[in-house]
Amino acid sequence: METRPLGDTGQDSTVVTFGAIALNWLEQEGADQLVEHVLDYGVNHFDVAPTYGDAELKLGPKLRQHREEIFLGCKTQERDYEGAWQMLERSLDRLGVDTIDLYQVHGLEYETELDAITGDDGALRAFREARAEGLIDHVGLTSHSEPALVLDAIDRIDDLDSLMFPLNPVVAAKDDGNHDYEAVLDRAHAADVGTLGIKAFAAGSWPDTDDLPEADRPFANWYRPVTAPDEIRRRFDFAASQGLTSVVSAGDPKLVTMILEAAADYEEMDEAAQRSLIEQVRHDDSPVPEQLHH
Repeated sequence: METRPLGDTGQDSTVVTFGAIALNWLEQEGADQLVEHVLDYGVNHFDVAPTYGDAELKLGPKLRQHREEIFLGCKTQERDYEGAWQMLERSLDRLGVDTIDLYQVHGLEYETELDAITGDDGALRAFREARAEGLIDHVGLTSHSEPALVLDAIDRIDDLDSLMFPLNPVVAAKDDGNHDYEAVLDRAHAADVGTLGIKAFAAGSWPDTDDLPEADRPFANWYRPVTAPDEIRRRFDFAASQGLTSVVSAGDPKLVTMILEAAADYEEMDEAAQRSLIEQVRHDDSPVPEQLHH
């Protein structure tokens, strides 16, 4: 499977990253089988978080067995020094490993959070101490919205190694600042920061929860996904053709194999096909959370 440099980290990540939230929906035996399945495709970049239910615990056994084959990304939603240290130690314990390769600020959405993270008593101070102690190797940041804030973060965090953000044809079709991830991608490339794309397979938001309770959704995703193999392939080809380092797989285990197949067969999508796909979805709901626009 194709690999690409993750910025200037020295890591070459496969063009697909395994979103390990998918493990949360499985029993341990099924989780072990899925991790082996993902590794059989040659995937070398995994991403997990403490907010993904039991995913850290479910990943642990096979992660430890195959530690040399897996570049491990984890995250924290803690914004202060003490909280970030505690959450890092908890993740290391739950995963059962000595080092996390890429530790990421999770879900940055507000300027006040960026101020807190970068402050004297902020999470980044904990990240840097942990890196000096060999508990983490690289520092990243993820965001589900507010591209302008991500650009600000690139400017303010000079040791940032990676960014994770939404990128798909629905987002690309929206011509406003709330969706300008092209600017993020350009700035990241200029700064030699790795880029990880999320929501590549989003077809829009779920109907209001009154109509479709979370428990009744057919897929365990935050958003309504595309589900046909050819649609998944088109979405993967689109996202991977934007210049991302890697595309993160969707959160439902039922979709993982189709995404792995798409990644294994990836072919760059030409600009005409990209424009055609963007036009097809121009009026679809955006997967970028509306309530965060301000």
